[in-house]
Parts: sequence; structure tokens; C-alpha cells
Amino acid sequence: MRFWNLVASAAIVAALAGCTNEALDTTTSVDIKSVKNKTEYQVSAPMVKKMSELGMQKQAPIALRIFKEEGTLEVWKANTANRFQLLKTYKICAWSGKLGPKVKEGDRQAPEGFYPLFPHQMNPNSNYYLAINTGYPNAFDKANGRQGTHLMIHGACSSSGCYSMTDEQMIEIFALARDSFKGGQESVQLQAFPFRMTAENMARHRDNPNIDFWKMLKVGYDQFEVTKRPPEVKVCEKKYVFNQQASSPFNPSGQCPAMSTPPALQVAMASFEKSYQTDYDKAMKKYDGMVWYEPSEAERKAIVAKQRVGRELAYAPTGNSLDAGKMMKASDLEKKIALQKEAEETKQAVEIQKKEFEKATDGGKHVPVPAANPIPQLVMQAAVEPEKKSFWSLFSKSEPELQMPAPVVVTPDQPASGQQAAVPPQAQEPAKTTKQARAAAPASAEQQTAAVAAAPAPDAVAETPVLTEEPPKKRPFWKIWGK
Repeated sequence: MRFWNLVASAAIVAALAGCTNEALDTTTSVDIKSVKNKTEYQVSAPMVKKMSELGMQKQAPIALRIFKEEGTLEVWKANTANRFQLLKTYKICAWSGKLGPKVKEGDRQAPEGFYPLFPHQMNPNSNYYLAINTGYPNAFDKANGRQGTHLMIHGACSSSGCYSMTDEQMIEIFALARDSFKGGQESVQLQAFPFRMTAENMARHRDNPNIDFWKMLKVGYDQFEVTKRPPEVKVCEKKYVFNQQASSPFNPSGQCPAMSTPPALQVAMASFEKSYQTDYDKAMKKYDGMVWYEPSEAERKAIVAKQRVGRELAYAPTGNSLDAGKMMKASDLEKKIALQKEAEETKQAVEIQKKEFEKATDGGKHVPVPAANPIPQLVMQAAVEPEKKSFWSLFSKSEPELQMPAPVVVTPDQPASGQQAAVPPQAQEPAKTTKQARAAAPASAEQQTAAVAAAPAPDAVAETPVLTEEPPKKRPFWKIWGK
């Protein structure tokens, strides 16, 4: 009962005052090289002084809030009135994937939701300097069949589904959580959101497929904004419920019991939601016809590429979505998404071909030699040159044999007049002497056509040859003494 009285008081105070310390303090003064024992590191004197100014004890409870889009991690700490105030904001060095919850192992998504962090989840022997296990999957994730392991908040600025900080940041966060556990806090609440759930941001992301999930998280977000206390989180019917009183236990996968919201909290939330709706309506008019383009991890990395220069290979900052994303016309976004899909399909096709080639060639070691073309290629031979004769053959008494002209062979691309194509020697008819040619009767046009049709021809189209008598060649002057 005392808890709900405190909640009611805090809700009223927040609704009336609405002021918190929202100063952005992302710097650290930690010199890692000078730290002898990282697990026993004590927070700096300036931070202790700030705690004192805000009315906080060094070992007072804390809460962590993460905003992916803005790329920030906030540490909130309870003051003497048990009301949480922002102590410090850190810039997240790396987070993988895109906005949206983690669903399965290997999807590279960082968790979104409400996660209790217990002392046994603190890992001082992490391969990434220091780490705090998020506890994913929680009761909600398990009820919805979501899977994944080893999702951390850790150092080293390298992420594959985790929230990665620099080592200097992580040693402070680890120390703050350690001190709160020493002060008696049973668990530190981690609230992981895609973005600050303001009216404008919710309107900007209204077309995202995760919007229904985010609306559910927003209930807990809003109640923290109003009460400045981490909400009491339960799960039933595979959904989150916040600050609900019930007479029977909650079953994550079963039906929700009869629930009720404390009256004071209900009044404070009604006032908050009325103001929110007014702001949301304004934002919807502002973004009419416009949609938000959510950048990929590669696009986020591109804007912070210079930060990697001169650092070790494992250092891989990813940047935030606000700098890499942009508002676009709905039609332009559809075209952009279509082009990205086409590029991705092409990339996948290339990868498949590459794997098949490596499989068939034993990793490229045995590349097969292409076989010869099984279809014979027609090779047109040039006209056979006349046989070279010796000097003494000039005095031969015999007449040279006359060669019959070769049939004209043309292709469809060639004109039918005056152009002859060479034919293989075997296609030539035996030569006749001049006397025999005179004695032979001239063939009719029909006989000439039939002769050409009967002769074997290549793939090219043959024109009907025109056979004419070759006039006798003049006798060379040196043969004047011959018969």
C-alpha cells in the first residue's frame, strides 16, 4: 500500500511540475590505463558531487534507459524522495540491426522491452572488458517464442545484437550498478526503446510494422515519464502490463487476471494522454504524405567511418538512425525500397552461383576445361592456287587444262550478281580441254538448274550457276614452234 501511495504522490508532482534534469552529459574522465582493478573502480569525484547536488546517495537505486534511434543510454538514480532523476547520458558506441525487437538467434537485433538486471548478470570477466547481461529472453519474449542468448551491455565498441559502449563508459556504468546492488537494490530495470516515445516520434514511425509492439511499450514509457519511477512490469496474454493491481498471479501465456490501475495514477495518466493526443494530431498534419526512411546498419556505419581511423579493427561504431535516416514522400520511399530489394536479390543470386561453382570445382581447385562445340562448323576454303611449275615445263607440248568456273554461292546477305564464294576442292568438276568443251553440247537452262540442285551445297543459299564456254587462251609467244 505504501508503494502505491508513493506512486500516486509522484504522479501528481510530475503532472504539476513536469521538470527533470535532462542535461546531456556524455563525457567521461576515466583513464583506463591507470585503473588497477576494473571491478572495484570508484566513480569520479565530479559525479559524486553531482549526486549530492541532486539529493542522491551513492548507493541509491538506479534505472537504465536505452534509445536506439538517438543512440543513447541514460542512467537514472533515485533521490531521497525515491524519485528518479537523470544522472548521466552516454552515447552508445555500437548497436546492430535496425529499429525493432529481437526475435530470433542470429538476426543481429538488439533487444527492446523491459528487462530486470540482477547481480548475477554482472560479468567482470567479459571478453569485451566488462559486461552486464540483459537477461534476454525475458518472460514476454519466451511467451512469444522469441530466442537469443548472450545479449549484453558491454565495452569494446563492437556489437552483434548487443549494446556496446566504450571501455571508459562501461567502467562507470558497471560501477554505478555495483554500488546500487551494495545499497540493497534487488534488480536494476533496463528499459530499451526504439526511440523517445514522444507524440512526434510516434507519428513519424506510424507506418513501421513494429508500431503495435511499440504502442504497448509506450504505456510503460509514459508511466515512467509521469511518475519518475520504474513501472512494475508483468506479462499476461503474451503482453506487457504496467502498474496493475491483481488478486491472482500473472501467467505470461495465460489469460490476464482481473486488474485495476491505482486511482491517482489513472488521473495523472488521463491528463498526460490528453496533452499527448493534441501533440500527436499536430504531428500527423506535419507529416501528412511523408514517411520515415529507416537506415540500415551499413548506412549508419558510413556516417561515422572516420571514427575508426587509427583504432583497432574490433572498434566498430555504428552511428545513430537520426543522422542516417530521413523523411521522404511515400512514392519515393516505395521506389527506393524496390531498388534495394532488386539489389539484394541480385546479390543473393551471385552468392548462390559462387557457392555452386565452389562446390562443383572443389573450391576452385579443379576448374573443368570447356569441351569442343559438338556442332561442326562449315569452313569455307579459298580457291586452290594453281600448282607451281618448273622452268622446263614451259617447253611442254601439251595444252594446259582449262578449269571450269566454280558455281556461284551466295548467302542471304550477299547480292546475287558478280560475287563468287570459294567452294571446297572436292566440289569442283573435272576440268575439260578446249576441244572437249567445244564438242560438248550446250546445256539447257533446265538442265543447268537441275545440276546445281543435285550438287551438295553448304548452309548458304546457292544461286543457279550460269555455265558458259571459256574461249581458248592465246598461246604464249615462246610456244611458236609447237604444233
